[in-house]
Amino acid sequence: MARKETITKDEILNAAFQITRENGFRQVSARTLAAKAGCSTQPIFRVYKNMEELGGELFEKAITFFNDYYAGFPKKSETPFVDLGLAYIRFAQEEQQLFKLLFMADDRHGRSLYDLLNGKNGWVVKEINNAKFYGCKDPSGMFMRMWIFIHGSACMALTGDYDLQEEDTVKLLEESYRAFLNV
Repeated sequence: MARKETITKDEILNAAFQITRENGFRQVSARTLAAKAGCSTQPIFRVYKNMEELGGELFEKAITFFNDYYAGFPKKSETPFVDLGLAYIRFAQEEQQLFKLLFMADDRHGRSLYDLLNGKNGWVVKEINNAKFYGCKDPSGMFMRMWIFIHGSACMALTGDYDLQEEDTVKLLEESYRAFLNV
C-alpha cells in the first residue's frame, strides 16, 4: 500500500507565497519551502517538476492576489486613474515583496506591466474609457503620462522616499491629471 501524502500542492504553494510575501521570491528555495511547509524537499519535487514550475504558479497566485486587492479597493474619485494610482501606490507600501515580484522583476512570465495592471477585469481600459468620457482627447497618452507618475511614486514607496498621506496622494494625482490634460 502506498504511503499517504501528508502535504498537498496547495499547501506547498501557500507556503511559497508566504515566504515571498514576507521575504521576497529570492528566498524561496526547496529547503526554505520545506521548512515553512513542515515537510522534506521530496514532496515539493513530487508535485512540481522543478522550482521554475513552482515559480510560475506562485506568480499566478500573486497576480490573483493583486487583482483581488484592487477589486476590493474603495473607489472614491471620479477623476480617471486616481483610484487605480492610489491602489497601486498603497499596494507597493503594504505588499512590498509582492509588488517587486509582479511589477519590478525581470521575469514577468511573458506579461507586460500593462497586462498585469489591466488585470482580468480590464481596469486600465475602463480608466482610459473614463478619461475619454470626461473629454480627454488622448486617453491612451494620458494613461502613459499618469502611469509614469504612478509607477514612480510606487517605486519611491519601496525605498521609503514616499511619505504622503492618502489625501495628499489623491490631490497630487488629481492635479497631475489636470496638468496632463494641457499637454
